[in-house]
Amino acid sequence: MQLFSKRRAGILLHPTSLPGAQGNGDLGPDAYRFVDFITGCGLTLWQTLPLGPPHEDLSPYQCLSVHAGNFRLISLQLLVDQGWLDDAALDASGDLDAQRKVRLTAAYNGFQRKGSEEEREAFTAFKKEHARWLDDFALYQSIRTAQGERAWYDWPKVLRDRDADALEKERRRLAAQVEQVRFEQFLFYRQWKQLRCYANDRGVLLFGDIPIFVAHDSADVWAHREWFTVGDQGQLEVVAGVPPDYFSATGQRWGNPHYRWDALKKDGYGWWLERIRSQMEMFDLVRIDHFRGFEAYWEIDAQAETAIDGHWVKGPGESFFQVLKQVFDDLPLVAEDLGVITPEVTALRRQFELPGMKILQFAFDGSADNPYLPHNHEELSVVYTGTHDNNTTLGWYQELTDEQRRAVYHYLGDSSEPMPGLLVRTALASVARLAVIPLQDILGLDAAHRMNIPGVTEGNWRWRFDWSHVQDECRQRLRDWVHLYGRV
Repeated sequence: MQLFSKRRAGILLHPTSLPGAQGNGDLGPDAYRFVDFITGCGLTLWQTLPLGPPHEDLSPYQCLSVHAGNFRLISLQLLVDQGWLDDAALDASGDLDAQRKVRLTAAYNGFQRKGSEEEREAFTAFKKEHARWLDDFALYQSIRTAQGERAWYDWPKVLRDRDADALEKERRRLAAQVEQVRFEQFLFYRQWKQLRCYANDRGVLLFGDIPIFVAHDSADVWAHREWFTVGDQGQLEVVAGVPPDYFSATGQRWGNPHYRWDALKKDGYGWWLERIRSQMEMFDLVRIDHFRGFEAYWEIDAQAETAIDGHWVKGPGESFFQVLKQVFDDLPLVAEDLGVITPEVTALRRQFELPGMKILQFAFDGSADNPYLPHNHEELSVVYTGTHDNNTTLGWYQELTDEQRRAVYHYLGDSSEPMPGLLVRTALASVARLAVIPLQDILGLDAAHRMNIPGVTEGNWRWRFDWSHVQDECRQRLRDWVHLYGRV
């Protein structure tokens, strides 16, 4: 893979964690300032979490569409600057999402009044180019809103089952709402592409993330039930998850439907190819979450309350990646190969020369053959101090016992350098071609700044940083380390 031909380093930060806008970060001025911060540190990559529209829990791994962007990321300030919106301010004491929707509707009206001919043509071209997913998503989102945000499998039968006459009636009835959704996606893609151009022009690559599974309540499952393990009435048959692991003694029951891989294979994996194309349009590099699910996946009966009693089922494996290789010349994918990894999973990743992941927080169990220890790292891999699912490195270290801390320093060999700096330096020193550090670790933040706790359903995905956290000393130290370890 061309991108891994030299050593690089980058930062992991989801755009919702940016400061600035009310409620959550967005693609406005602070996103551009963050790109400048990245280049100021000598780094060349920005990794995000999935950018899709999440459900009420805000998890970017459970989205309403695999193609659409999160409307919360659309910068209202940029719309004011463009002249399509008069006021970007929101009332912090009110419903921020509802206020955003009002502002975005006003922006569409402003676009209709003031948009140039070139901008109108760009909107028309966007709708045509993305029609294969956009038309279904816009209708799904409009019906879902009209149905009081109920999931599609709880809609009236004719809408749930996509009766052609009923859908046509809804398209006419909700025509204004459908067009509004299309416009919001136009804005999201437009703002993201502008940000990507700004980053790429400054030598910064954008690194995205594809969840392997799709939310049950999503436009994708509603529009293509033939590809998913749902019954005649939309009910789940079996669901995805993982067996007991580092994060949970009872495993994780994610609740996503599984794929009907035999049907997808007969179709040439067309649905997946379209999904990959959407991500290639947005990113320079993409991580596939839960890569091991392509070799074998954990299947749980939909009625089971936990993941304990699931079982492994063979995935599409080699045939799937052969098709991807044929369609995409240079496939810029990273395999998230964490969890229960068998020799078969490793063989599949290596067969298609996909970089894997090395997490330093997982390294210090006392075993010299632990694959996450630096002396076992591979060049074709991405090393992290931790991921969005881990505690911050400082929080992780503070929770270790004295004996565990001694083991960490015994291996790293320098008890005088405090955490998390020592683990950040260790990641940058790794032979792995790419090192990605969560911003929390770069800023030395503790467990209060954690992004996600797996298995906990409330309070996640809301962390934001403040520019006051960013000190010149931090920037200079990181730039020195990036030079020291040849990642400029």
